[in-house]
Amino acid sequence: MSTLEKLNQVMCEVFEDDDLVVTRTTSARDVAAWDSVMHVTLMISVERAFGLRFKSGNVAGLKNVGELADLIDRLKAGA
Repeated sequence: MSTLEKLNQVMCEVFEDDDLVVTRTTSARDVAAWDSVMHVTLMISVERAFGLRFKSGNVAGLKNVGELADLIDRLKAGA
């Protein structure tokens, strides 16, 4: 399963929307329930799902799901 596919699963669970389909360009503007509180919940869920710990500086500037997927891939590779 790709990072993007796994992110899609996590986001479906967090936003309680089984029909949600995310792409690399999906951002908070594209998901009605994605507000600041849900963003924190999402990041915690992503950390758990991928076995990672984000630093606030890592996620603060992310613009979309694609950038989050790239960050996850870099952290998983140890970069």
